[in-house]
Amino acid sequence: MKRIILIIAGIATVAVFSCSKKPDTGGTAAEKFANEWYVSLYDGSSEEVSHAHIYTYNSAANTGEIWIDDDGNVWDFKAKATADLGALTFNATNYPSKVGNYAVTVNITEGKIIPNGGKSKTGNVTDSIYMKIRFSDATVPSTVFELRGHARTRFAEDDY
Repeated sequence: MKRIILIIAGIATVAVFSCSKKPDTGGTAAEKFANEWYVSLYDGSSEEVSHAHIYTYNSAANTGEIWIDDDGNVWDFKAKATADLGALTFNATNYPSKVGNYAVTVNITEGKIIPNGGKSKTGNVTDSIYMKIRFSDATVPSTVFELRGHARTRFAEDDY
């Protein structure tokens, strides 16, 4: 009889704890900025890089800062930008990027995320990203490039 009571008590305990609600851990401060993107780099007159894969994500401070990381696909930079979380805009002034042994200073202006402002390779509506960017090691350091593109959908047919 004791064995039956213990089994019933064990089943009841498992049932009670398995039905408890998990706490909501929430998101990050900059979650609307966090994404993977396919972007192209323009020097004003021509496309220099097409469909490069970059990342934007929250900084460890979990405030109004984001990282913009090209993972070596555009210019080999990783820059921390100040973000306006409500306006979905961002910028960086003279950010010293060092990736491996490669150092470059990055300036980003007019950075913005445009919800539903882009289209993927197959025409799916996605968010869009845009920024003007200057690199200290450009052939002409005053050259202002445009980096623009759309969010990665994670559908295989939309990947480049």
